[in-house]
Amino acid sequence: MQLLRLNALASHSKLPKTAVTIGNFDGVHLGHQAMIRQLQQVAKAQGLKSVVMIFEPQPLEYFKGYEAPPRISSLREKVEYLTELGVDYIAVAKFDHSFRSLTAEAFADILKEKLNAQHLVLGDDFHFGKNRQGNSEFLRNYGFEVTNLNTIALDGERVSSTRIRQTLLAGDLALAAQLLGRPYSITGRVQYGDQIGRTLDFPTINIRLNRHKPCLKGIYGVDVICETLSLKDKVKADTPTQTGIPGYEPTALFGAGHVGTRPAIKQAHPEWRLEVHFPDVSANLYGLLMRVTFLNYLHGEKDYPSLEALKAGIDDDVEKLLEFRRNHPTFPF
Repeated sequence: MQLLRLNALASHSKLPKTAVTIGNFDGVHLGHQAMIRQLQQVAKAQGLKSVVMIFEPQPLEYFKGYEAPPRISSLREKVEYLTELGVDYIAVAKFDHSFRSLTAEAFADILKEKLNAQHLVLGDDFHFGKNRQGNSEFLRNYGFEVTNLNTIALDGERVSSTRIRQTLLAGDLALAAQLLGRPYSITGRVQYGDQIGRTLDFPTINIRLNRHKPCLKGIYGVDVICETLSLKDKVKADTPTQTGIPGYEPTALFGAGHVGTRPAIKQAHPEWRLEVHFPDVSANLYGLLMRVTFLNYLHGEKDYPSLEALKAGIDDDVEKLLEFRRNHPTFPF
């Protein structure tokens, strides 16, 4: 796979002839995966290379800022999932004032001149250009071959990023995994926090979210792996007598995860956090790239009246999550 920055590509680029699909691809869910399969079938049949064009930031993030819908996947995660699906190119379009002001004709010219698009594979409700002027019929008239993919459904209901956001927020991780085609996870590097967990005797790693806000909120049982080395081996090397609770993947550790703004800790400027506590572990994990997979929703965030009450609440949460791990010796869904 080759990653392209659309604004850095010259007109009449040297790309081979391509088949292109376009969208946010937030979550790269079952519907998106069906779109990629159709794209690859078209590309193979016509001797073309496959291109997935995505927007960064996502358009609603540009228009609504913090009020935009929570994000399922960061840019990095999207690229990883699309790469796993075997596409030839991923073209990232910077969505800014200049891009949002493009006419339908100017947008079509970019597809033709920069991406050398011959065939487009699009959703049945695809619109583009300033004031959503363009659609599939416009592109056909502009000289492209266009294939429209019908909506993908699960249990009689449309698979969409909106549905997945709602499912994750409701804590239904098993259904979210069905809609995504994989368990839901967040990938980010361990960064320095404010060390409050240590003062409560529950040290945590603070993982960068890489999105304006997540689709989750609350306390979770999580499986954590390090993308660059064995997390179990790293912890064992740092603390031989405290090796933690084994996770479900061979190199993983099980932990108690928290996603939210920590209402019990009074802050002038609350911010979203993803924190994980590993029972019986005290290791230096700063800077490591972690993938946190969400397994079990325990409850939403609570506004405890004191730090003592918060500590007691965390202690109870950890015990309940360890009980969940004991009761699920194999992956829960």
